[in-house]
Amino acid sequence: MEFFERFAIPHPSPIIYASMVAIGITLLAIIAGLTFFKKWGYLWREWLTTVDHKRIGIMYLISALLMLFRGGVDALMMRAQLATPEAQLLDSQHYNEIFTTHGVVMIIFMAMAFIIALMNFVVPLQIGARDVAFPRLNALSFWLYFMGAMLFNLSFVIGGSPSSGWTSYFPLAGNEFSPSVGTNYYMIAIQIAGIGTLITGINFIVTILKMRAPGMKLMKMPMFTWSALITNLIITFAFPVLTVALAMGTMDRLFGTQFFTTGNGGMDMLWANLFWVWGHPEVYILVLPAFGVYSEIISTFARRNLYGYKSMVASMVIISLLSFVVWVHHFFTMGQGAMVNSIFSITTMAIAVPTGIKIFNWLFTLYKGSIRFTVPMMYSLGFLPIFTIGGVTGVMLGMSAADYQYHNTMFLVAHFHLVIIPGVVFAMLAGLTYWWPKMFGFMLNERIGKWAFWFISVGTCVAFFPMFISGLDGQARRMYTYSESTGFGFWNMVSFAGAVMLAIGFIIIVYNIYYSTRYASRDIGSDPWDARSLEWATNTPVPEYNFAEVPQVNSSEAFWDSKYNGHKLFSGKLKEIHMPNNSGVPFIMSSLFFVLGFSFIFSIWIGVAIALLGIVACLIHRSFEQDHGYHIPVEEIEKTESELRGGK
Repeated sequence: MEFFERFAIPHPSPIIYASMVAIGITLLAIIAGLTFFKKWGYLWREWLTTVDHKRIGIMYLISALLMLFRGGVDALMMRAQLATPEAQLLDSQHYNEIFTTHGVVMIIFMAMAFIIALMNFVVPLQIGARDVAFPRLNALSFWLYFMGAMLFNLSFVIGGSPSSGWTSYFPLAGNEFSPSVGTNYYMIAIQIAGIGTLITGINFIVTILKMRAPGMKLMKMPMFTWSALITNLIITFAFPVLTVALAMGTMDRLFGTQFFTTGNGGMDMLWANLFWVWGHPEVYILVLPAFGVYSEIISTFARRNLYGYKSMVASMVIISLLSFVVWVHHFFTMGQGAMVNSIFSITTMAIAVPTGIKIFNWLFTLYKGSIRFTVPMMYSLGFLPIFTIGGVTGVMLGMSAADYQYHNTMFLVAHFHLVIIPGVVFAMLAGLTYWWPKMFGFMLNERIGKWAFWFISVGTCVAFFPMFISGLDGQARRMYTYSESTGFGFWNMVSFAGAVMLAIGFIIIVYNIYYSTRYASRDIGSDPWDARSLEWATNTPVPEYNFAEVPQVNSSEAFWDSKYNGHKLFSGKLKEIHMPNNSGVPFIMSSLFFVLGFSFIFSIWIGVAIALLGIVACLIHRSFEQDHGYHIPVEEIEKTESELRGGK
């Protein structure tokens, strides 16, 4: 019985029991639906084994939206608990688990998945490529991320969730203060997903550098592709640090090493340094692709070429370099000397300069533009003032002396969310709406989309602006309750109202997807926005080979110039196209990683051995496999193109 006790939830509550029942019913419904409609074969052939970057992007997108609602429920529960003094909705342990999983789910499993979804779908199309450089690695990247996300969420119902914060600082994350397996889930699930992200970084660097269409020099790439290139370079340098830190943390917990202990030669601050050496570049891994999205959208709907193309590229490069030299500002109050704090205070403020350059470039692009207030454009315009406020408060936090007042208060929570929500969530919703027609062949309803925008943008301000005030008044973050005498009750109730508005906004988005799927016109052509870059030069829906003929690029806005300035994109000479075969190996191998991770978490060493043998067998199989893909003949290409153009 002692063995099975390890799988029990250490601190159960009615909410957790209800969630267990809901999860079980949902899984049974999915299995029953697939069986009743006989879709198991379709699921395996078309999705589980696909190596098509477009389908992989859509799977990332679906996963990100699921994680958005998972993390959003956590956020609502936190705000409900804090809405009134001495509330009893959550006890202290459950609250700790919720703010921990909220941070991890939103940053690692939602935001990362969302940006990689857009990169997967859009980047190969923007550079005129057939697929990414390594299609099977791309599939493996997704399934590793997905298995890591599922493993992390499994903690909710088996063994208990982590409760030491999304930063998982030691010694709190050590066995002494976190004896349950929750932190094991944290260490190993993020490790598995992180390996997938690192593979993605390498894959997209090679794709962008080696697979651009003829004539597309680096300084002719669309801005979203530039942001993807720089982001993936940051991933390649930053994620190995997280990999090493998580491996060391896992060994401390499972094998009794002393890397992060407070005695026996360990150093708990080593974890803080390693975490933030990855963690601060991670912020720009999220924000830089968002900057690329805004650049595409603002240029399209202002009907002007992007102002200051070279300075936009240069500012992203500078941001990527400075992102690695600011990590100490996350622990100004933890005992460094004045000299160290001063140096990192300067670098923190310096990173605001290239960010400010980008803000002015977008404003100059809008200046004298013929602006169309579509849903993507409204998110882009809403981003500018809210993100600027979030950024300015970041400069305040970057002043090391002042940070002693702001640190670990709700002021910091407000700053972070007023950067991440407009800087990532707004961008992802804008990008989702903008590229939705290319992904699915119909447009989301504009009127419903604008309702969602207003609820989300106003809700963001209402939810987080009061935290500046309560934080300056002394409300600490991570506290699950407070007394009425503190006076925090009013501001927290306002924040809760803002959180409800945000929830309504996201519910409206779900309704919009449902409504548009049922009623939106499918006759939208291939370029419904009158856009500027290459992804709109191919058919909708996009065929498996992307372009019947590889385009010839002459400018940074090749498609726009082909429409209005007489540039010729295609010669009209079709050739046979080589494409990669689907493969089930990435899915099977990632499933074995799931088993490996679960076995490590609960120290089931026979499971670890079996999973490792299976992973090695997959690697050996791939090493000896003879798979040269397949060719699409010209006749089939002509037939497909004719059908996609309605027989024209």
